[in-house]
Amino acid sequence: MALIYTVPQNHVVLIKQFGKHARVQREGLRFKIPFIESIKRLPEWEGIANKRGYFVELSEQQTDTPPRQCQTLDNVTIDANASVYWRITNPVKAVYAIDVLPKSVADIALNALRANIGKIKLDQVLSERQNLNVKIAAQLSEVADKWGITFTRVEIQEINYSSETAEAMMQEMTAERKKRALMAQAEGEAQAEMTRATAEANAMLIRAQAKADALRILAEAEGTYISKLKENASLELAGQIILSQKYIDGMQIISNNPGDKVFLPNSFQGMFDISTDKSK
Repeated sequence: MALIYTVPQNHVVLIKQFGKHARVQREGLRFKIPFIESIKRLPEWEGIANKRGYFVELSEQQTDTPPRQCQTLDNVTIDANASVYWRITNPVKAVYAIDVLPKSVADIALNALRANIGKIKLDQVLSERQNLNVKIAAQLSEVADKWGITFTRVEIQEINYSSETAEAMMQEMTAERKKRALMAQAEGEAQAEMTRATAEANAMLIRAQAKADALRILAEAEGTYISKLKENASLELAGQIILSQKYIDGMQIISNNPGDKVFLPNSFQGMFDISTDKSK
C-alpha cells in the first residue's frame, strides 16, 4: 500500500508499529511511516464492515444469520433465523477484543435467539415476535460495549416447523374456535334465560302491586261507604244494609256458573239464614 492514501468518509484505518496497535486514522488524506508502521488488515472479515480488507467501516451493518434449530418451551422443534443490525463504535475493540467480529456477531445472535425461544411456547413465538426481538437485542447489548459495537435492532426473519406441527396447530385452532363458539352460545342462552326470569319477576311484581292497589282502593271505598251509612242511618239499619250487600255480592259469585243450583229464601228477613246447594 502507498505511503500516502485517502481514508473514505465514515471509515478508519488502524495503524500498527512493529506489530502493536499504535493509532487510528480517520477520514481524509493520511500517511504512514515506512518500515516502522503498517496497516492492520482484516481478510478474515471477508468484506463485512470493511473495504479493501483494511478500511474499517463505521456505518450500520446488517448480518443475516443462517437458520438455527431451536426447541420451544412446549418441546416443538423449529428452524429460525434473524437479521442483526449493528455498527462499530470503537474500532480498536472491534478488531482486537474479539476474534473475527462479523462471525461472532452472527454466532451470539443465534445463541440469543435459541435461548429466548426456549423460554416460551410455540404460539408465543408466533404471536409475540416483536417482544422476542426486543429481548434478544437486550441480551446482545450485554456484550456490545466489550466488543466496541452497538446493536441497533434485531428482527426475526423466518420461523419454520414441520408439517406435523402445522397440522397439530390447525387442530388446536379448530378446537379453540369450537370452544369459543360453545361458550358464546352458552352465555347467550344464560343471558336470555336471565332476561326471561327478570321479565317474569317484574310482571309478577306489577300484578301483585296492582292487586294490592285494588284491595286498598276497595277497602277505602268500603270504609267511606260505611261512614256515610252511619251518618244517614241507625247502627242497626246500617248493619243490615251491609249484610244485605255482602249477601248480594256472594250471590253474584255463586251464580256465575249456570250449572249451579241456588236456593233463595222466602222472605227478605230469611236472607241471613241462606244455604246453597251447589251441584253440577
